[in-house]
Amino acid sequence: MSDNQIPKTEQTSASTQVILPGATIGMVGGGQLGRMFAMAAARMGYRVGVFCGSSDEPAAEVAAFTVCGPLTDHSAIEAFAKRCDVITLEFENIPADTIAACSKHAPTYPDASVLAMAQDRWIEKTTLREAGIPVAGFEPVHDRETVVAAGEKLGWPIIVKTCRSGYDGKGQHRLNSPDDAASVEWAGAESGGDGQPPWVAEALVPFEREASVIVARTLDQRVETFPVFENDHQNHILDETKLPADVSPEMETQAREIARRVAEHLGLVGLLCVELFVTKDELIVNEVAPRPHNSGHVTIEACATSQFEQHVRAICGLPLGDTSMVVPAASMLNLLGDIWVAAESHGASPNWESCLETPGVALHLYGKHAAPAGRKMGHLTAVGNDLPEVSERLRLARERLLGGLG
Repeated sequence: MSDNQIPKTEQTSASTQVILPGATIGMVGGGQLGRMFAMAAARMGYRVGVFCGSSDEPAAEVAAFTVCGPLTDHSAIEAFAKRCDVITLEFENIPADTIAACSKHAPTYPDASVLAMAQDRWIEKTTLREAGIPVAGFEPVHDRETVVAAGEKLGWPIIVKTCRSGYDGKGQHRLNSPDDAASVEWAGAESGGDGQPPWVAEALVPFEREASVIVARTLDQRVETFPVFENDHQNHILDETKLPADVSPEMETQAREIARRVAEHLGLVGLLCVELFVTKDELIVNEVAPRPHNSGHVTIEACATSQFEQHVRAICGLPLGDTSMVVPAASMLNLLGDIWVAAESHGASPNWESCLETPGVALHLYGKHAAPAGRKMGHLTAVGNDLPEVSERLRLARERLLGGLG
């Protein structure tokens, strides 16, 4: 059977349509998550079209086709959506009417209601609390007076975050006392409208470690969760993800159940990451992201099914894959633009040869052309039998990127 004879869809029930290999998946967003998704989908026999701002974005370099334009260009969005059998996305800050425009031409997952929740921290935390999901105490704030009142109610110190558009620590402030409230530019945050506050104040959680769980859910309500990832951050940016996480079997079960409950409550179709604070006695949800997640990159080498393949399976209505680990231990380290900046200061490039001399290290670069400090440029992964050894080996490989330059 030739490619153009492969059946693209198979109706299995009144509410479920399976999108078969040979079909075209649309990806809204051209970053590294879209790139790795497109590579996983292509391996499974799908064509991936990307909608993004320019043809040199990471996902565009590996896509079957690219449509370029701003997210507000509905004529470009319509031209893109008409070429797709199903549509998904790699980031949540997409206008709801853009998703509505896509869904006129192809099933689009996740839907606008899930995006609306994920785009606004106030809506997110309110939604989770109403569903009985454990979250830190929080209060709406918009100026010094309201943040002082929130601090008195929640207890100092508090974390104040913009409700919209913040990530990797951007738009976040730790306030230790009322005196710190004067340091925040309160007029700089975007309101979500409809009476939603521009800022939210959260109680500080005395966590022992940070963790995350990725959950996949299909239209016909099948659900699978990945093992719990343990995450270490530097300057609010994920630095290392380790598997297995250092949590008890009871907390592992609880974390995966929390992720399942969130996905079911939201009516998710696709992939969702639930970020957690692990305290001595409980798990507290920090935030959620309805897409593949940086911490899930370790699944490419560590699990029977990667997060990106699972994303394809979920939105296409295929059987969800086995999420179990295929190795006893695995670790992932982010590569930030700081490495390129340091190498360029010596008139050189990162020392890839030395890095890859380290046994068992897998390199993933995202195809980004500019490497400012703090930008995620790629990651390294290693697997083995002993987690401390794997982590140490991986850190040695990253250090070797700048070896011999000074």
